[in-house]
Amino acid sequence: MSNKIKILTLSDHPLSPSGVGTQTKYVIEALLNTGRYSVISLGGAIKHENYQAVVVDPYGEDWKIIPVDGYGTQEQIRSVLRTEKIDVIWIMTDPRFWGWLWAMENEIRPLCPIVYYHVWDNYPYPMFNKQYYTCNDHIATISKVSDDIVKTVAPEVPSTYIPHAVNGDIFTSLSAEEVETLRNKHLAEEDREKVIFFWNNRNARRKQSGSLIHWFKDFLDKYDLHEKAQLIMHTDPKDPHGQDLEHIIQHLGLTNHRQVLFSTRKIAPQELAVLYNMVDCTINISDAEGFGLATLESLSCGTPIIVNMTGGLQEQVTDGKEWFGMGLNPTSKAIIGSQDVPYIYEDRTSKEQLISALNKMFHMSREQRRKMGLKGRSHVLNNYNFETFNKQWVQLMDEIVEKHGSWDNRKEYNGIYFGEVA
Repeated sequence: MSNKIKILTLSDHPLSPSGVGTQTKYVIEALLNTGRYSVISLGGAIKHENYQAVVVDPYGEDWKIIPVDGYGTQEQIRSVLRTEKIDVIWIMTDPRFWGWLWAMENEIRPLCPIVYYHVWDNYPYPMFNKQYYTCNDHIATISKVSDDIVKTVAPEVPSTYIPHAVNGDIFTSLSAEEVETLRNKHLAEEDREKVIFFWNNRNARRKQSGSLIHWFKDFLDKYDLHEKAQLIMHTDPKDPHGQDLEHIIQHLGLTNHRQVLFSTRKIAPQELAVLYNMVDCTINISDAEGFGLATLESLSCGTPIIVNMTGGLQEQVTDGKEWFGMGLNPTSKAIIGSQDVPYIYEDRTSKEQLISALNKMFHMSREQRRKMGLKGRSHVLNNYNFETFNKQWVQLMDEIVEKHGSWDNRKEYNGIYFGEVA
């Protein structure tokens, strides 16, 4: 019988390309590579062909993924928790998806601790989340914004800032000569001398995909650049959660000179790194963004970025002294909300801001853009590197196991709360 520490992870499927899935995979691999942990993952948030549990190479039985609808059910948690005698439950994404899990806190936490990797996009301080934060034994935060929010809303809950990271050995910067060779090999002849802007996101409402296309056309019109600049969008233009992007480019006449192209094929990280190197700038103007993994990957490849100054994007584009692209301060901060999220800022940039940033980036020389991007790579390697990310997670989980225990040696939890009755 294995004496390894058993972790149950709940998140997007850890082999899916989403930011949540990717970061989950990184955390799991860091733990498994110690040889002291085994992991069972409930892989959610995607459509499954079947629901057979699979083991992941090269870890074999130490990493098993169980496909689930949504993020799982209470019955599935009860079953896995007791059948596998789980030592720690680890969850990731924003709180809206975990109410059902925290509702059974009184069943889970007497047996093992819950560690939450918290995703939250913006202020005002979400005091309505306090009830959720206090259901966890420890909260790790993905950005400086989310870290400040947790420490303010629930200071009694231990928390640790562990920002997202990228593998700098995969997302690496190629030489100018290598980039030139790649552009000549992979780009159509009429595109090789264009300044190419790149957008790598899900085609969803908050990502502002339709606005980007319209404003990119206005940029081309204003400066007569229809044959000199190009936008490549790595996304599903027919995503049911977004706009019909193919219709938009046809309607705007952006196909005559290949002004906007779609990259729709799922590609490996190594291929994605090649794309980041081939383009001149990566854009993200989302109105809400917990972190924004694509722009971090771009900077790691030495390619500068244009971003809305919201969520985690703002700590990527500048370290407070140097700029690694162009940050667009929101021109409007509307309070929006729903039944689950009563209030949160929605940060919107403007057409004029984006066009100005595109124009400035366009008129930089390739050497200037490269210099800016390489400073960004240094920023990533110093603050969001893979080695530190892995060490932080292993150290934190070791401390959680030692401090809190599980099952027969469970500590630091008694489930008793005292309150004043009016």
